[in-house]
Amino acid sequence: MDAPMSPDTALKTEDLELQLFLEALYQRYHYDFRGYSKASIKRRLLLARERIGCSTFSALQERMLHDSAVLPQLLDYLTVQVSDMFRDPGYFRALREQILPHLKTYPSLKVWVAGCSSGEELYSLAILFREEGLESKTMFYATDINAGALAKAEAGVYDLQRIALFTRNHRLAGGKGSLSDYYTAAYGAARFDKSLRRRTVFSDHSLVSDSVFAEVQLVSCRNVLIYFDRPMQDRAIGLFREALVRKGFLGIGARESLRFNAHVQAFTELLPGERIYQKRGDE
Repeated sequence: MDAPMSPDTALKTEDLELQLFLEALYQRYHYDFRGYSKASIKRRLLLARERIGCSTFSALQERMLHDSAVLPQLLDYLTVQVSDMFRDPGYFRALREQILPHLKTYPSLKVWVAGCSSGEELYSLAILFREEGLESKTMFYATDINAGALAKAEAGVYDLQRIALFTRNHRLAGGKGSLSDYYTAAYGAARFDKSLRRRTVFSDHSLVSDSVFAEVQLVSCRNVLIYFDRPMQDRAIGLFREALVRKGFLGIGARESLRFNAHVQAFTELLPGERIYQKRGDE
C-alpha cells in the first residue's frame, strides 16, 4: 500500500506536471508559454483543468494531445486578457495631447498593437487617430497568438452592456463627439464600423518566438508583460526596441515598468504616470 502523499510532495508533483504540460504544448503545437509567469499560468490552467473536467495536469495533457477540440479551449484560458475600450483614459488623453502632435510630423505612420486580444485597444487607437486627423496616413498592425481572439478583433462586435463604460472612458480620454458615431447597435451587441479597421493588418505573432516584422513609430502593448517572467519581458521589450524608429514611442500597462528590464537604457521615461516611454535618439 502506498504511503499518503504530503502536501509539499503533492505541490511539487503538480508543479512538475505543469512543467511537463507546457513542454508538451510547445513540442506538439509550438505555443510557448514556458516563459510566462508561473503563478499566472498555473492559475489559468487550474481553471481550464476544472472546466475541461480533468483532475491533474497530466490528465489535461492527455486530453490536449489526443483531442483536437481541447487546444482552442486551452488557448482561450491561457491568453484571454480583460480589456476595455479606452481603458485607463489618462493613457489615451496623454497620447492625444502629448504624443500625437509629434507623430503628426511624420509623412506616414505605423502602429503596432501587440497582444491585441479581442481588439478593444486597437479600436480605441483607430478612433483616436481618426479624431486627430491621422487615420489616413497610419497603418495598424494588430497581433496576438490566439486565432480566436484575432477573429473577434476583426469582427469588432462587443456586448452592448459594455458600451456605457466604453463611452465614459472615451469621454475621459478627450473624445471628440460621441462614441455612438462609431458603432451600430442591434440584438444586444454593438458592431463597430468596419472603416475603423480598413487600415489594419491582423496577424498571428508571438512575442516569445517571432521576430520584428516592421519599423513602427508607436508600440502599444499594455497589460501583457505582467504575464511574462523576466527573460520573456526582456525579449518582448527587445523586439519593441528593434521595431521602433529613433524617438519612437512605447506604451505599456499601468502595473508594468521598464525599471529592471535589460533594455531600460534604450528608453527615456517620457510620461511616467501613463507608462509612456520614448526610444532614445542615439539608438
